[in-house]
Amino acid sequence: MDKNNLKKEYTNGEITIVWQSGKCAHSGKCVKNNPDVFQPKTQPWIKPDASSTEKIMATIDLCPSGALSYYKKNPST
Repeated sequence: MDKNNLKKEYTNGEITIVWQSGKCAHSGKCVKNNPDVFQPKTQPWIKPDASSTEKIMATIDLCPSGALSYYKKNPST
């Protein structure tokens, strides 16, 4: 896979965060709004267990480039 266009997924069991490196504009909105989860100087840089699912979704909704997205686990019936 092209290392300039990686697609990685990180989950906390409720939500899966999808990151597409090729779309990232490095605006820093994720880091500024939820530094507990988004830590670009560490590996892995996304830590989905470090914040509430609601706060993670609100942070990802601020991503201007669409590099970050998410999907929720289907509730069991």
